[in-house]
Amino acid sequence: MEANETILEMKYARIIKAMADMRNITLEEAMDIFYNSQTFNLINDGVADLHCRSDLYLAEEILMEYDEKHGQLHVDN
Repeated sequence: MEANETILEMKYARIIKAMADMRNITLEEAMDIFYNSQTFNLINDGVADLHCRSDLYLAEEILMEYDEKHGQLHVDN
């Protein structure tokens, strides 16, 4: 089980890095958005095998969730 947790933590790191790159924000800001998202809770709880989705897909979903929560519009660069 420890190996699975390590793999999941590595996935989290890749998602956070992708979010930071997509929005040109710091890793700390991306980490805050990630760990405070409902999507993180769902991934962590193993709901709907979200951990099987691509890192970029999950990064986009979390950023869209953040935008909706904070009333911001997503603009593609």
